[in-house]
Amino acid sequence: MREELRSLPGDLSDLVGRHLVAAERALEEDDPDKAHEHTKVARRFAARIGVVREAAGIVAYRAGHFSEALSDLRAARRMTGSDAYLPVMADCERGLGRPERAIDLVRSPEAERLDRAGRIELTIVESGARRDLGQQDAAVITLQRLPELRDPQPKPWSARLAFAYADALADAGHQEAATDWFARAMAFDEDGETDAAERYAELTGAVIEDVEEDFEEDLDSEDDFDDAGAADAGKLAEEEEEDDEALAEADDLLEPEAAEQPAEPVEPAEPKDAVAAETAEPEAGEPADGGEEEKLAEAGTPGITPAFIEPNFGDVLEVETDESAQDRPKKNDE
Repeated sequence: MREELRSLPGDLSDLVGRHLVAAERALEEDDPDKAHEHTKVARRFAARIGVVREAAGIVAYRAGHFSEALSDLRAARRMTGSDAYLPVMADCERGLGRPERAIDLVRSPEAERLDRAGRIELTIVESGARRDLGQQDAAVITLQRLPELRDPQPKPWSARLAFAYADALADAGHQEAATDWFARAMAFDEDGETDAAERYAELTGAVIEDVEEDFEEDLDSEDDFDDAGAADAGKLAEEEEEDDEALAEADDLLEPEAAEQPAEPVEPAEPKDAVAAETAEPEAGEPADGGEEEKLAEAGTPGITPAFIEPNFGDVLEVETDESAQDRPKKNDE
């Protein structure tokens, strides 16, 4: 990313880089709307940089702005020559209500150039597009063709693949098999990437508890947690302040006329008192208050390997061409 941003002037390169970092931080905090604001600013200043258009497209997709995401990812693909964005582009077509175009991307020659992880993601999107078209059984069969579905060893795609298969089974009416596969997805999904636990609980009526082992420690360790929480809160406050400064700086660059207007005086003392202010104690209500506010801001906030289940679908393989499958209502993958 830094190599591509070096083509920009120094100050502008720093500004765009700060917004991209802030966008990544916002995604980590599960705030795609805030991330979207940062990437929009970065795109205004560096629309011809491939990594910027890629970031803008991914964030717009996460924020649900599918048309904007598709436009940015197409531009990034032209600039970089990479086909890695195809799965997200196909899912954007689904989000825009065009599952047929999603399937066209799945069948495109460019899809053959994807690595294994990319092709698995594209197959998951294809399964969802089949469900959008009312082809529930075809959606199940699409995923059954992947040999990775039978792999008991955890891989980066294992949780998403098992969840997509379980979701397709449930949508096709195979509740018992879906329950087993939601359980498998839950075992793979250590980071909570999917909703497997919630879906399993819905089907079984079980109560899923999130228990932290750290909570079993002695009460004497509570102070340590409080200190760590205060430090984290201070760090988050500093990061938010940096993000706000980046947005403010971008606004100044985007509105030069407003920036040229004289700012309101904010000096705490008269010019004649400037020398005395450097050595004197802070008076009440002036800079000392700022220090107290900072202190207040920093004070508060803290493999299983189940066998592959092959449901007995009967005539599933023939159902895909059945006209009745076309009459079923469309359902979202999620």
